[in-house]
Amino acid sequence: MNSHRLFMAFANLLIGSSIFCIPAIAQPVQPEQKAPRVAQCASTADNVHVFYLRNVTQQMEANELYTALRQLLPPEVKSFFVPNQLAIEICAQPDQIALAQKIVNDLDRAKSNYRVTYTVVEIQGAKRLGAHQYSLIVTPGQESTLKQGSRVPIVTGRLDAAQNQQTQMSYVDIGMNFQATIDATAAGIRLRTAVEQSSVVEEKSGVASQDPVIRQTTFKGTSYLVAGKTLKLGTLDLPDTDRHLELEVAMEPVP
Repeated sequence: MNSHRLFMAFANLLIGSSIFCIPAIAQPVQPEQKAPRVAQCASTADNVHVFYLRNVTQQMEANELYTALRQLLPPEVKSFFVPNQLAIEICAQPDQIALAQKIVNDLDRAKSNYRVTYTVVEIQGAKRLGAHQYSLIVTPGQESTLKQGSRVPIVTGRLDAAQNQQTQMSYVDIGMNFQATIDATAAGIRLRTAVEQSSVVEEKSGVASQDPVIRQTTFKGTSYLVAGKTLKLGTLDLPDTDRHLELEVAMEPVP
C-alpha cells in the first residue's frame, strides 16, 4: 500500500512539473535536413518553421540578418539561431511566419560578384616604363587573393649524419601579392586592399653565402569604388632606386 501511494505521488509530481510539455504543430522542413531544435513556443496554436540561409557565408552576416529579423518581427515571436547550420527556427502564427519568410527573402539575397582590376605602373623619374594588370573576381564579404611570382629557396639548416650532410630548405614567395575584400554599404562599394611587392636583391645576407636578401614594399588601404571608374590608390617607392610604382584599381560587376 505504501509503495502504491509513493508511486502515485511521484507520478503526480512529474505531471505537474515542467518536464512534460505539449509540442507545437510542426510544419514540414526541407527534405534530408533535420530541424535544429524546437523553439519554446508562446502558444500551442503556433507553428514551427525553419529557414535555411542560402546566400549568407560569413558568421557576421548571419548574425546581422538574424538581428534584423528579430527586430522586424513582433516581440511575442520566439526564435532560435543555429550558426553551424545557418538556420533560423521560429515559433509563430501563420501570418507571422509569412512575414518572416518575406523578411528572410529580402535579406538573404544572392550577391553579385565583382571583377577588381589592379594596374601597377612602373615609373622612373618622369618616364613611364610599363604597366601590369592583375584581375580577380571578388564576392562581397569574402577575401580574394591573387599571387604572381616565384618561390625562392632559403637554407634553414643542415643535418650531418656521418658527414653525409643534408640541407633543409624553405621557400619564400617573391613577386606580387593582392588581397581584396568588397562590401556593399550605404556609402557605396567599399574595397579593402592589401598589396605586397617583393623582390630579390643582388647583395647577400651575410648569414650564409647562398641566402638571398628579399626586399618588400606593402600597401594597405580602404577606398570606395564606382563601377567603370579608375581610382589611384597610392604610390610604392622602390628602395635604393629612382623608380616607384603607381597603384590603380577599377571595379565592375560580373554579369
